[in-house]
Amino acid sequence: MTVRQPRYSKEEFARRGNEIYESQVRSQVEEGNQGRIVAIDIETGAFELADDTITATDHLYERVPDAQPWVIR
Repeated sequence: MTVRQPRYSKEEFARRGNEIYESQVRSQVEEGNQGRIVAIDIETGAFELADDTITATDHLYERVPDAQPWVIR
């Protein structure tokens, strides 16, 4: 099992995650996805959409193994 370590403070995660969500992701996922979870890699902007947090982050790690995920509903 891989142990992943955060490389940013909680405040930096929140700032980057919210900034990427508002500027790049929201317009792509907002319509028709009410209540779904978005996991965003705060370093690359890659994201995955799923019905739950674990599925969204697992799919993100499959695409970006070294991701630093920020999760938002």
